[in-house]
Amino acid sequence: MIPASPHSAQPEDWRRQYRELITDPRELLSLLGLDALAARIPDDAAGFPMRVTRAFAARMRPGDANDPLLRQVLPLDEETLAAPGFDLDAVGDLAARDARGVLHKYEGRALLIATGSCAINCRYCFRRHFPYGDEAAAANGWRESLNWLRQHPDIHEVLLSGGDPLALSTRKLAELTDALRPVDHIRRLRIHSRLPVVLPARIDATFLDLIGALPWPVVMVIHANHSQELASDVAAACAALSRQGVRLYNQSVLLRGVNDNIDALANLSERLFEIGVHPYYLHQLDRVAGTAHFEVEDHRALALHEALRDRLPGYLVPKLVREVQGAPAKMPLRVDN
Repeated sequence: MIPASPHSAQPEDWRRQYRELITDPRELLSLLGLDALAARIPDDAAGFPMRVTRAFAARMRPGDANDPLLRQVLPLDEETLAAPGFDLDAVGDLAARDARGVLHKYEGRALLIATGSCAINCRYCFRRHFPYGDEAAAANGWRESLNWLRQHPDIHEVLLSGGDPLALSTRKLAELTDALRPVDHIRRLRIHSRLPVVLPARIDATFLDLIGALPWPVVMVIHANHSQELASDVAAACAALSRQGVRLYNQSVLLRGVNDNIDALANLSERLFEIGVHPYYLHQLDRVAGTAHFEVEDHRALALHEALRDRLPGYLVPKLVREVQGAPAKMPLRVDN
């Protein structure tokens, strides 16, 4: 493994680690002894800059061009190839916009685009083309998004997403949660974040104090695609969240060359259970432009999921789903989806 940031032993200083992100693909390849791969990097990173934490990079295997973690973050020239059916807005986010920073797709729930920032740019990200500059909910002190929530008493669950909401400072998150407290029809808060996996130092004492003082049940959906991502510091972060009463779930994406085999999927579910996280969703790839090389055919996805059901107890088998624009929920994968 390549060395982690020298500051990784200081969990209270996650912001310093955030500033030390690797943003040059050639630096990452050099650290891994894979300089020959530089010839496959598009000049402008296919319009989607590389970002990866040193904590995440430290879990990659040096000399392995097919490392499943490296594949998730390294820009390759395949991203520049046009593919039929792959669009800029694959899941209809812009059509679901009800106010600045508010996406309303499903009954009783609303999603806030808390920030466009993230500690890691996953190459398969379904929001890689999203206009964050126009849609961040934090604009004007969250005013427009909060006004919308107050006017919709049918909304019982607020989801914080992005980008990654935990890229915001704890002070900024406290401003938002304090503003949400008077909205008495909110029953649950859900946070979708990759940071407990890619920057576990983010789960520090100040953040845990904030989470523990919130008036609602808190659900956190983390995002790991491979068991190799779930190192001991990730397990410690998840344990700390669980002690604060946070209910932890994982969503993953089925990705060619990353986890499209039964061993990878089974090991991921087993490891998630070990660290107290429920395997919740296995998403079929959202068909966003630049990601076609990650797609796994539907019939193969279904066969893998069936093999996973045969191998594991039911509570370790995530739901295999696809997001369909305009559908009332995530849809179970069928060949005719």
